[in-house]
Amino acid sequence: MGSPSAPLHRRCIPWQKLLLTASLLTFWNPPTTAQLTIESRPFNVAEGKEVLLLAHNLPHNLFGYIWYKGERVDASRRIGSYVIGIQQITLGPAHSGRETIYFNASLLIQNVTQNDTGSITLQAIKEDLVNEEATGRFRVYLELPKPYITSNNSNPIEDKDAVTLTCEPVTENTTYLWWVNNQSLSVSPRLQLSNGNRILTLLSVTRNDTGPYECGIQNSESAKRSDPVTLNVTYGPDTPIISPPDLSYRSGANLNLSCHSDSNPSPQYSWLINGTLRQHTQVLFISKITSNNNGAYACFVSNLATGRNNSIVKNISVSSAPGSSGLSARATVSIIMGILVGVALM
Repeated sequence: MGSPSAPLHRRCIPWQKLLLTASLLTFWNPPTTAQLTIESRPFNVAEGKEVLLLAHNLPHNLFGYIWYKGERVDASRRIGSYVIGIQQITLGPAHSGRETIYFNASLLIQNVTQNDTGSITLQAIKEDLVNEEATGRFRVYLELPKPYITSNNSNPIEDKDAVTLTCEPVTENTTYLWWVNNQSLSVSPRLQLSNGNRILTLLSVTRNDTGPYECGIQNSESAKRSDPVTLNVTYGPDTPIISPPDLSYRSGANLNLSCHSDSNPSPQYSWLINGTLRQHTQVLFISKITSNNNGAYACFVSNLATGRNNSIVKNISVSSAPGSSGLSARATVSIIMGILVGVALM
């Protein structure tokens, strides 16, 4: 906050005359046409900031003025006094080192604390031995810190783990708020708020619960919001899909099968042909297939993070003419059973 003018130089001077005059005239305060007032800028000031007390309607022919802490003219609570004629200031017992008095009678208080909340009184003394008094007020509030989110599990498993998100730090007389995907938190059976809304619990997380999550704290004076936090929800593997969907191939064609399963992290892929492990890749390629390549092709997927696996079997027939029959239904069932037994032993 910029000062209205340069601060006064502080030198030791005889100031008893000013105080004596102030004390003698405390009970003689005739009315004036324009009343002396004190304006606080701002009225609500955050702790650690500064407040400027401006004097309005100062009387003419001033001899000097005195600032006091509180609502009363009390020498023990004197912040500082100023004699205009010699432009000098004398600090009082209530001066904390954070106050600056300016020649226009304004008072700057820096690095305010909760203890500064209250009243400040200005006593203006005229050369005709008439004095005026005015009291200003301001309130110091605790500036909220920027909140942050802590989590008991940043890598939960879908449909298994619960996650607790906590908005830190603990602050008094504040309201806690939550946002998910930049939207205010909506009511859900899987979401629980506790400890004055400071703790958000996600019951049995799903892959749609990654976030981002944000928390906020607010009071009547200010509001602060945390940085976003996302969850790495591990899930899957889902039932894989083999493409292309073709089941019949001509002899001499190339067989190029791709397997995909939705999973986080990406799953490990394995191919089994007629129950025999062929390779650990996502794509299976066989050139110039023959009838010997007839059979059940199984894609097996596993996720080490979730400890889960899944598979799918596709019956491929190879013939010299389109539409030739492949394996019988009984043979296919036998092969599939063999594949599942083999997978269980992997």
